[in-house]
Amino acid sequence: MSEFVLVRNKSRVYRELSSVVAIIAREITLLVKSPSTIIMSLAMPLVMMWMIGGNLMQNMAGGMDFSFGGFMLVGMLVNMLFMTTTMGMATLVDDHDIDFNQEMLVSPVSRYSIVVGKILGSSVGAVVSMIGTLVVGLFMGITLPVGQLLAILALSPLICLSAGALSMLIIGLIKNKKAVNIAAPLITMPQMFLSGAIIPVNNSTGALGFISHCMPMTYCLDLVRAVVYAGTPEYDSIVMFNPLVNCLAIAGLTLVCLIVGTMFFARSEKNR
Repeated sequence: MSEFVLVRNKSRVYRELSSVVAIIAREITLLVKSPSTIIMSLAMPLVMMWMIGGNLMQNMAGGMDFSFGGFMLVGMLVNMLFMTTTMGMATLVDDHDIDFNQEMLVSPVSRYSIVVGKILGSSVGAVVSMIGTLVVGLFMGITLPVGQLLAILALSPLICLSAGALSMLIIGLIKNKKAVNIAAPLITMPQMFLSGAIIPVNNSTGALGFISHCMPMTYCLDLVRAVVYAGTPEYDSIVMFNPLVNCLAIAGLTLVCLIVGTMFFARSEKNR
């Protein structure tokens, strides 16, 4: 009897993993078949990094006791991961219109496997945006050591999962394609400015400080900077929280958004 249960559990785990891999493969295929999406993923850093970040670097970096270029590059890398993953998750509404979501939900797999597969698949486009950000940074004379880049890449799945979970919360409540396309920038743009991606927020107080502390990207970004600036004199000036606090905050916010968002998403599909 125990051997039967063990075999059944292994079979279920294999089925769930296979479903996640299949959904990731579908997202990659859709990305490859959409050259315009790849071009936009590479072009977006040109606007965000060069035009916005470059202007700030020329006008407000003089009085800082750390290199604003490196600070901004790390922030924009995390921001691109968040922004591109959020935009990728918005395609769930397109899947809703063609009834693809319903077909997945009636299959014998967990709805969380479907959502996680969608998030991880969307993160592939986010990595493309990271590459674009690094290229723009290179032309601006801003670089990071290979070890730090590898550390950011290692943390990128956690960052994308956090971004995707937040997106699920919004998408689970909104099913109108036009409304989702408006809501996506409203999720990403405030986080870019209030999480400290390009403007330090260490001394933010009041309503702005409260909102900043409620944003998942704040903790993802601070965790990445804690890794990048570990052992440097700039650490105390740049990093806001203990890395353990960041990990706990990311885990808590991600779980809450993922569970609640997936619940609303599955319920809306079943009630069609």
